Amino acid sequence: MNPGVIVLIVFAFFLLVYVVSGVKIVRPYQRGVVEQLGKFKSTVDPGLQIIIPFVQSVRLVDMREQVIDVPPQEVITKDNVVVSVDAVVYYEPTDPQRLIYNVANFILAITKLAQTNLRNLVGDMQLDEALTSRDSINLNLRQILDDATDKWGVRVVRVEIQRIDPPPDVMSAMHEQMKAERTRRAVVTEAEGRRTAAVTTAEGDKTAAILYAEGQRQQQILEAEGQAEAIRAVADAERFRQLTVAEGEAAAIRSVYAAIHEGQPDAGLITIKYLEALQVMANGTATKIIVPTELAGIAGAIAGITNAIIVPSNVPDDAAAAEAQ
Repeated sequence: MNPGVIVLIVFAFFLLVYVVSGVKIVRPYQRGVVEQLGKFKSTVDPGLQIIIPFVQSVRLVDMREQVIDVPPQEVITKDNVVVSVDAVVYYEPTDPQRLIYNVANFILAITKLAQTNLRNLVGDMQLDEALTSRDSINLNLRQILDDATDKWGVRVVRVEIQRIDPPPDVMSAMHEQMKAERTRRAVVTEAEGRRTAAVTTAEGDKTAAILYAEGQRQQQILEAEGQAEAIRAVADAERFRQLTVAEGEAAAIRSVYAAIHEGQPDAGLITIKYLEALQVMANGTATKIIVPTELAGIAGAIAGITNAIIVPSNVPDDAAAAEAQ
């Protein structure tokens, strides 16, 4: 083969390699930092980028949110209890230029920074406070890391404490304390329940007694009112009966008296009736009977009765005589 052709082929191959090496593709989640002869030139966005091979180079930076696991470390709390604490840090790059040039090993730097500040935060707390203040620790640690990593072109999104593990003996004591506290709460709750039940029962008995007394009082009032109404009704009935009887007797007397006057009885009839009355009195159950000792007395009594009955019938005649005189 002709040497010129070979040289031409070799030249074409190197030219192709040169051109291909100048084509760079930046993905959507990446940013490119272009360096020219060891100096920063520019930052490129995602897409197809053309550079000058061997003169320029592109360093790609992943701009997605990433997570760093902070290894567990022993921390002495304010009350001298050794606990094991670990955390995770979520961050996202904001400036690829500063992330590349301002820190040599970002992962190691932020891990050590998180460990030291976590030790400081937990060391200023009591054990109980540290166990119950995870949100406060997360917020304070995130603020510290975000301020420290701002010059590195990174924003710390959030920090989460994974575990705070006290020693086994402290855990056992905490379990005993928690058990005793729960037992105390159970006893207090049971006592409160009994007291509430006793108070409720007493109030129920009191209300029942009041209602029973009120019912008895109402019953007695109703009974008294009923008896009064009954007595009043009986009295009214008796009064009506007596008035009716009296009116009947008066009417009967008037009828008898009128009948006697209309019949114009004589002394003989009255004497016979008087003797019949004496006979009736003698046939009664009385043990003593008063009888006039003289017939003249009997005749006088009969005459008096006769005058009492007959004289009124003669009154008009006397009145007429007086008028004639």
